[in-house]
Amino acid sequence: MADSASEVDQSKPSIARVYDYLLGGKDNFAADRVIGDHFKVELPGSVAIAYTNRAVLTRAVRDIALTTGIRQFIDMGSGLPTADNVHQVAQRHHPGSRVVYVDNDPIVLAHGRALLEENEYTCVIQADVREPEAIRNHPDTVDLIDFEQPVAVILSAILHHVNDEEDPGAIVRYWREQVPSGSHFFISHFRSGGNPETAEAEAMLQGTFGRGRWRTDEEIHALFDGLEILDPGVATCMAWRPDPTDGLSHIGAAHREPTVWEQLIVAGLARKP
Repeated sequence: MADSASEVDQSKPSIARVYDYLLGGKDNFAADRVIGDHFKVELPGSVAIAYTNRAVLTRAVRDIALTTGIRQFIDMGSGLPTADNVHQVAQRHHPGSRVVYVDNDPIVLAHGRALLEENEYTCVIQADVREPEAIRNHPDTVDLIDFEQPVAVILSAILHHVNDEEDPGAIVRYWREQVPSGSHFFISHFRSGGNPETAEAEAMLQGTFGRGRWRTDEEIHALFDGLEILDPGVATCMAWRPDPTDGLSHIGAAHREPTVWEQLIVAGLARKP
């Protein structure tokens, strides 16, 4: 696997870079923009999925930092750096908070290391969420994370890129077994609406990347097995602990019904008993 941005095949789109493009970032290539433009043009309104997911992640990390004693985070499938990354939100409230970012895209590794070069409490490692032992035993993880103390495991918009036969539930179970009581799990996930929008978006991702699975409410709840789901339960990202100051207020997101696209991504925060 490539270990630097210079070795990236720019002709092949990347999930992380497509997200970056949809969020207005500049760390993407023409192949990524082709996929992003399909969502922007052919599936108008779908970009709201990326924005509402990013906003709910910020709120979840803030709430973990403010309402629990957790001071260490593992962010799986973290993607390219943008505004209000996990370490920025957590360290805003507790400067000593430790964060391990995990992604399998070498560009994420390169940009992340540049961003975090002078942050001694944060690192980024190149690894695959489907290989949790490699993440758990990585020297940087071992160096930063004390698994005797509660950990926040962040699985933001990543498990829907794990296909059924790859058993996303087993990934959550692995981490549930690795962390002590009091640890928190944040999961956001594509939610099937049983509608044409779901079918077309899923077909686009599967056809491009061979992954991207919209799951039912029952399937998403099953990912939290063995955990205590906290209020307000598993809800649309827009409706999960809404805050008019989180960047969505310009569209009045906290004061209206979600669009069909905003209903297609949900989030939940859970605690290990």
